[in-house]
Amino acid sequence: MNWSVPYTPATMCKSRRRQPMTRSAATPAAPSEPRRTGLIVFAWLWVGIPLAYGVYELVLKAAQLFTR
Repeated sequence: MNWSVPYTPATMCKSRRRQPMTRSAATPAAPSEPRRTGLIVFAWLWVGIPLAYGVYELVLKAAQLFTR
C-alpha cells in the first residue's frame, strides 16, 4: 500500500490495478437480480419459530425456578 497517497476508494482501486466502481452515463445499468422475498421470509421463519419456542420455554422454566 502506498502510504504517501491519501486513502480513497479510487486510489485503493488504482493500487490494485482495478477500475473504480462507478458508472458513467454511457454505461447501461446491469440487470438487477430477482428479488427472493419468499425465500428470505421462509428462512427467517425456519429459524425464528424454533427460536421463539426456545425463548418461551426458557421463560417458563426460569419462572418456575424463581417463583417456588
